[in-house]
Amino acid sequence: MIVVTGVTGRLGRIVIEDLLTRVPVDRLVAVARNPGKAADLAERGVEVRRGDYDDRESLVDVFTGADRLLFVSSPDVTPGVRRRQHENVVDAAVRAAVGHIAYTSAIKAHEGPGFLEDHAVTEHLIRDAGLTYTFLRNTFYTEVFVNPPAVAAAVDSGELRAADGGKPLNTATIRDLGLAASAVLTGNGHEHTAYELRGPLWTFPELAETISAVAGKPVVYREIPLEETGEMAFVFELVRSGFFADPSEDLEKLLGRPAAGIREAVQEVLGR
Repeated sequence: MIVVTGVTGRLGRIVIEDLLTRVPVDRLVAVARNPGKAADLAERGVEVRRGDYDDRESLVDVFTGADRLLFVSSPDVTPGVRRRQHENVVDAAVRAAVGHIAYTSAIKAHEGPGFLEDHAVTEHLIRDAGLTYTFLRNTFYTEVFVNPPAVAAAVDSGELRAADGGKPLNTATIRDLGLAASAVLTGNGHEHTAYELRGPLWTFPELAETISAVAGKPVVYREIPLEETGEMAFVFELVRSGFFADPSEDLEKLLGRPAAGIREAVQEVLGR
């Protein structure tokens, strides 16, 4: 049996939808904090169980019978909360005798800056618990940078602005990361492995050229000071540091094809 947590989130939904094309429905369990939000899955024959990362005891029952478990990391970044929730999940997985746990970690979790510490701690918890594991170290979503508001603003103004410092990015689409997780859950040979899941490198000047070509309107790139990026300043600090500059073929290998690049992302946004 394959158990997937976080099915009402973007990543978890992609995973469960792909699994429905790969395995019989009676082999799937979808876990949601609010099962009502997964009612459509239940209507299609998927067993939906209520699972709350803050309720350790309930998680034992939720995970019981799982040959493979996709543990989607908690979105709650309140100091101390995610770590406590992840401790609950790992403990419950051990007590439920889960056969194999795939954890959605983060890019460079084992060596990255402090904001990734929760992921590093969780990886250690899983290892120390003796669970058979696969760590899916997901890069940032391409959609953080290539999304309808950002692309529309670039097309309307004829200008794409960013504070990239000339460094490339190895982002990946959320769909590709979800499909990679599904491949791990249904494949073999992934035990005790950490995958650095990254898409093909791209730059903001290339993104401007791509938006221009797909939209059929001139869009040029202009670098701006970091302080002008507002709430994206933290992300662009990482970009400028070269945090996203290292490539990896792991995502392509799991997908069995090249990972989607920025052209596919722009085409998706613009419906072209």
